[in-house]
Amino acid sequence: MLGLRVRGARSPLSRCISNLRLGPTIRQVLASQPTEEVIQVHGWVRSVRLQKRVAFAMIHDGTCAQSLQVVFADPHLPQRLTNGTSVRLTGRLTTSPGPGQAIELLADSLDVVGECDPALYPIQKQALSVEYLRDHAHLRARTEAPGAVLRLRDQATRTLHDYFADLDFTYAHTPIITSNDAEGAGETFRLAPVAAAHAHAPTEFFGKPSFLTVSSQLHLEALAHAVSRVWTLSPCFRAERSQTSRHLAEFWMLEAEWAFTDSLDSLTSVVEGAVKRVLSVDSADRQLLWKGRDSAALDAAAGGAPWARMSYREAVAALQASGAAFEFAPKWGRSLASEHERWLAEAHVGGPVFVTDYPAALKPFYMRRNADEETVACFDLLVPGVGELAGGSLREERPDLLALALEEHDLDPAAYGWYAELRKYGGAPHGGFGMGFERLISWLGGIDNVRECIPMPRWAGRMLL
Repeated sequence: MLGLRVRGARSPLSRCISNLRLGPTIRQVLASQPTEEVIQVHGWVRSVRLQKRVAFAMIHDGTCAQSLQVVFADPHLPQRLTNGTSVRLTGRLTTSPGPGQAIELLADSLDVVGECDPALYPIQKQALSVEYLRDHAHLRARTEAPGAVLRLRDQATRTLHDYFADLDFTYAHTPIITSNDAEGAGETFRLAPVAAAHAHAPTEFFGKPSFLTVSSQLHLEALAHAVSRVWTLSPCFRAERSQTSRHLAEFWMLEAEWAFTDSLDSLTSVVEGAVKRVLSVDSADRQLLWKGRDSAALDAAAGGAPWARMSYREAVAALQASGAAFEFAPKWGRSLASEHERWLAEAHVGGPVFVTDYPAALKPFYMRRNADEETVACFDLLVPGVGELAGGSLREERPDLLALALEEHDLDPAAYGWYAELRKYGGAPHGGFGMGFERLISWLGGIDNVRECIPMPRWAGRMLL
């Protein structure tokens, strides 16, 4: 059995690991105290230093940003080790006399689990560009920054689960395959027809055209009319050709919907609370990603002061009065370009800002029409360095106005019949939002491109794995 081999009484850590039939991770080892227990550790070699009477190796297993220093009293023992080699080590934890680590492993034995030819290994110890690592996506999580991003995603996910649980939301799994385009933008991946069993002509597998989802919102709305408060974090797909630093063809979206709300402030307060909860979680991985740079603005955003709010009309007026040389002139009735969003958050407000009440013509069919009949009750959250991070709205719960919106957006009412029925059978005022998870990680980790915020990025013309 792999795990702790114990002499004498077992520690709480050793009992837990033994019961699970797992060996301790390096993160668990580094959090432990020196002990006479003999433990077994697995990992990959990051570096080896051979001296005449002693040898050292740095071993990591990806569970934390730090590596474990291993000391070999027999300097001949680690001579086969090279960067990237996977190993099994047995020894005792002792206090480290040197700087940089509190404990180290005094190794009694070493087994090479998997060799790694240093002449062929693509992940060398010198600095590697993000473009190079994208070309080696199956290996890039072995390097510091991509590994930190992976753990940061995990930390953010667990934090969000706790946040929504505190608000009594139910986590829901939503479909990946759908027959509706929630956004109505037509940027969907369609499932190809399949060959019929007894015919040459291909047929639709589900009996009608089907697509990879662009959003879980419509399905969450159905669930919110049964369970009141629901949320999900699930993959979404957009068949857009954009090559910007903010777009991916496959990405993850945090979406939440809840019933019995008719206030835009309730939506923005939930979004602000969720993001602030994530921003307030400090970690060695976040520190690693921000190393050498000032994260004071991010820390300020996580503070107690409420984030700014302004209407779309006020935002356009501020842009027009700014005197800034924008590539696209800001004008009422036009979408805000990325340059406008960044200016509003970075130059005008100097922090996160909710922009509300956009013209109805710019937004999807499901958003609730305001009393002015010109705008809808919606918001976009704009943040420095990223631009748009989240967007949401009150949903149109009035059957007649929903029917009118479908007509104005040239959508087939029959395809959205089930959606309209939600209003017919016990409909309630409700709303929700969606947040790009990679964009959240981009802001949290100070990462310029969302392609570095997901383990295996896909964009137009590019899918290696």
